[in-house]
Amino acid sequence: MNRLLRFLFFGVAVRTVVLLLLGLNVRHRERLPLGGPAILVANHNSHLDTMVLISLLPLKLLPRIRPAAALDYFLRNRPLAWFALNIIGIIPVARKAENPTPAMSCRAAKPVHPLQGCKDALERGDILIFFPEGTRGEPEQRAKFKSGIAHLIENHPDVPVIPIFMHGLGKSLPRGETVLVPFFCDVFVGEALHWNGSRVDFMLNLEQGMEALEAEGGFAEWE
Repeated sequence: MNRLLRFLFFGVAVRTVVLLLLGLNVRHRERLPLGGPAILVANHNSHLDTMVLISLLPLKLLPRIRPAAALDYFLRNRPLAWFALNIIGIIPVARKAENPTPAMSCRAAKPVHPLQGCKDALERGDILIFFPEGTRGEPEQRAKFKSGIAHLIENHPDVPVIPIFMHGLGKSLPRGETVLVPFFCDVFVGEALHWNGSRVDFMLNLEQGMEALEAEGGFAEWE
């Protein structure tokens, strides 16, 4: 039943909002993965970010798409936690190593690594959605990436990392807002990056790749 609900949510509700209310201009769509394991890395300004990223991929891949999201955000509300886990399909990521809580229906008896769920997903061949900024930033402003993605890819060196820059969603539904305002969204898909043996160098390449995608749009600053 959950699988059917997830298909209906993304296949009908999400695609209606993304394609009809917002509209997408996607550049370099051919760079998106055709299967997993893979990691989509994107900037993060809105709750819509995850929905847009999932809508870029074919529905047949939906069972293999797993967005990573901060654990504590979903502990505020049990129905939201259920929906996030079972319909959106998130992997809860603790901000520090700790035991998952009953609210997330986890049964771990000992502390686990914050990214263990992400590692398990990649080992299963899933497509992971990852936001290296760690939280949603100010509208259309990109924060410095945290190094968790480098740790993750170091342990899975054969997994491609595809940088994606999105523009417009920070105005459509910014942090703290609940009313969607239609803004056209631009999506730039970068070339896949691979582990190069150094966390520092990998993060530098990722930051530079994202900067290049942002510059490709030539966007003016939001007033």
